[in-house]
Amino acid sequence: MWRELTLLIFLSVLVKSEYKFETKYFKVPLDHFGYQNKDSFQIKYLVNDDHWDHDSGPIFFYTGNEGQIELFAQHTGFMWETAPEFNAKIVFAEHRYYGTSMPFGNKSLDNDHIGYLTSEQALADYADLVDYLQGGAVIPKYPVIAFGGSYGGMLSAYFRMKYPHLVTGAIAASAPVHMFQGMTNCDSYYKIVTSSFSIDGGNQCTDNIRKSWSAIREFAKNETNAEWLHKNWKLCDPLKNTNNVQELLDFMQSMYETLAMVNYPFPSEFLVPLPAYPVRVVCQYLNGTLNGTKLMEAIGEVLNTFTNYDKKNKCVDYKKGSDYGNLDASGWDYQACTEMVMPMCTTGDHDMFEPRTWNLTQYAADCQKRYGVVPRPDAARIIYGGDRLRAASNIVFSNGLKDPWAGGGVFNTVNESVEVILIIDGAHHLDLMPSNPADPSTVRIARDFHKQRIRRWIRQFRK
Repeated sequence: MWRELTLLIFLSVLVKSEYKFETKYFKVPLDHFGYQNKDSFQIKYLVNDDHWDHDSGPIFFYTGNEGQIELFAQHTGFMWETAPEFNAKIVFAEHRYYGTSMPFGNKSLDNDHIGYLTSEQALADYADLVDYLQGGAVIPKYPVIAFGGSYGGMLSAYFRMKYPHLVTGAIAASAPVHMFQGMTNCDSYYKIVTSSFSIDGGNQCTDNIRKSWSAIREFAKNETNAEWLHKNWKLCDPLKNTNNVQELLDFMQSMYETLAMVNYPFPSEFLVPLPAYPVRVVCQYLNGTLNGTKLMEAIGEVLNTFTNYDKKNKCVDYKKGSDYGNLDASGWDYQACTEMVMPMCTTGDHDMFEPRTWNLTQYAADCQKRYGVVPRPDAARIIYGGDRLRAASNIVFSNGLKDPWAGGGVFNTVNESVEVILIIDGAHHLDLMPSNPADPSTVRIARDFHKQRIRRWIRQFRK
């Protein structure tokens, strides 16, 4: 099996397409919902109209999420590949406070300036931009189809729900719109991470990961062993105390989450450079009965695969946490402390992690200390409806069942025009990625379904 996997890795092409676009900027109010603050700034958007029918062609509009917009433009191949078929104009809009769309320049993420970073403000930015692209027409000329993956998928669904007069329909891929208080069990995310490892790597892999946490803590107590880890795992910083060990373990937990999330059937550089089926690749080191130094050596191979698959990193920077260089999602922690409060916990029984309860009181205290804000755990439910979407229309929610974020996804068709498609062997918004010969048939089916619904929405608009 591993020989076949190795061959697949060598035969597959790297998923990083160089799409051509024009970079533009659009002025938006700093505050859409007040009239006293007259400040404004510019958000970035990317445009390609090579295949656009200027008379009646649709606008494919990507609702940018937590990162620089170019990253999503280069990895959302479904839009690029489908645009010629629909004679569509392609627009990727950058989310305020990410990339270069910074209202206050380098000071934007300071506590004194970050308060205008909300999904509502971002959606209002997109609404103004769409109105501009329509020429400010009272009766819009072009059907607008919103696309988004992950948080961007949430935004594409919310965009249709909040501005149905501007948005004709939405493809919301891997959108965890139910990952909020009272809607989803807090352990659902990590259960799926573990399930993905068990399915693709086997139970021995998850068993070894489960026992590795205490083994690493015990191993690192010895100064000589701690230095061995520093040297053999190529850690950028030595493990001088228990805080450093905890930082390392937190990094590793994030590593396993990411491996499950981007467990694509082809090599990818979406978040970090990784081989095809990365969960299978790392689990080949974690099969068998492993203890002591053997277990540490195996974990070291996993770390090396995750952090240095492209051979460009000299060491493992475990202190950076889940701050992916490709994404640059520095503002997300603030959003998670205000409106996007997603409860998560682990049990150690139904997942492969150390037990960690969800404690809103402690979480709120940490947010207060860091940003001076108090989380509103019910904000998303009140603003966007939570799991009560029966009044919504023209949305497709797609979820890959190997994607941890599916734990907060929509799994049941809500009404005749809010539909769900499940991708059995799909990872995080795989259906929006560029097509690849290694794609499972379920992903191809999902893409065909998306196109069918887009045609229907465009026909409705033109009627």
